[in-house]
Amino acid sequence: MLIVLQGMDTSGKDGVISHVMSGVNPQGCKVVSFKVPSEEELGHDFLWRVHQKAPSKGQIGIFNRSHYEDVLITWVHGWVTDTVVKQRFDQIKEFEELLNENGTTILKFFLHISKDEQKRRLEDRIRDPEKRWKFSAGDLEERKLWPEYMAAFEDVLSATSSQHAPWYVVPSNHKWYRNLVVAERVVSALNAMKLTTPPPPKGIDFKKLRIV
Repeated sequence: MLIVLQGMDTSGKDGVISHVMSGVNPQGCKVVSFKVPSEEELGHDFLWRVHQKAPSKGQIGIFNRSHYEDVLITWVHGWVTDTVVKQRFDQIKEFEELLNENGTTILKFFLHISKDEQKRRLEDRIRDPEKRWKFSAGDLEERKLWPEYMAAFEDVLSATSSQHAPWYVVPSNHKWYRNLVVAERVVSALNAMKLTTPPPPKGIDFKKLRIV
């Protein structure tokens, strides 16, 4: 299973991971965060680094920000043209279809907060010494582009939501409700996968097994 978390700064991506996934064995769950591409990554197509981090069979992979960063940030800042953006929409849909056809269940969540709520959370980060490590001056610069990001998110969600990789818009001003919505959707998807425990190794009769 691949869980994609997107949203503006302070929307609660880390909170979802820590609260919703707290009951999952860490051996079967891996979180990946996509930062600024390295020189090596820039030498390949934008999905090259993402495909390497896709979850393997039997694993839950969580993208804390994802391949959508290479559409959202670059588009809002004018680093790529509209033509390139539309190409990336198509490439993302094909990439996600490839993962799905090879057995990966994909859930994509857009954690939506209001601009006023973001302001409150940013101020809280500055005031609270235990949260101050989360604050970055760059968050304030990105906040200035709020209208541009909202327009970009609307286009991204419309263009890349599909039956095999749907987007879920989660109201996230209230953390408890955000966590509940995500948790219910993840549990529902896991149940739909009809998972079973693996069979015992061949040749071993567990009823007669004795360990000395």
